[in-house]
Amino acid sequence: MNEKKEPVSRSEPCYQIGEVADRTGVTQRTLRFYEERGLLNPPSRMDGGFRLYSEEDIDRVEQIKRLQGLLGLTLAEIKDMVDAEEVKTGLRASYRPDLDIEVHIERLSKAIEVTQRQHDIIDAKVSALAEMKADLEGKIQRFRARLNDAEEQKRARTSA
Repeated sequence: MNEKKEPVSRSEPCYQIGEVADRTGVTQRTLRFYEERGLLNPPSRMDGGFRLYSEEDIDRVEQIKRLQGLLGLTLAEIKDMVDAEEVKTGLRASYRPDLDIEVHIERLSKAIEVTQRQHDIIDAKVSALAEMKADLEGKIQRFRARLNDAEEQKRARTSA
């Protein structure tokens, strides 16, 4: 990650930062922040220094937003998640059935390692949410019990 991109080929669509911001619904400042934090690779640049983003970059921004919104992940966790996806994509792209079995085992082990990291991140979130849910359920039960007590006191006063 955080590798400098080669200039974008003329055949690949390129988008300037404002276009990417409009398409993804994030600000230009957010895109620069993602780049600074290593969530996005440094974009290619035009001769004048303007950033140029690819469809792959846009997909990555969308993935970051989805992880942040859906799972409430921190930016560091998101970086780990998307970096792991990049590793697995690279492994799939360079797969060849004629690879030496030792290389194949090494690559599968790497895929398991990065997927396990992703699983651990999600598992920690699920555990934290389950704990929070149980705490809220306990509070609801206590509030209901107090409400029942209050309603019984009210009935006792009105019947006396």
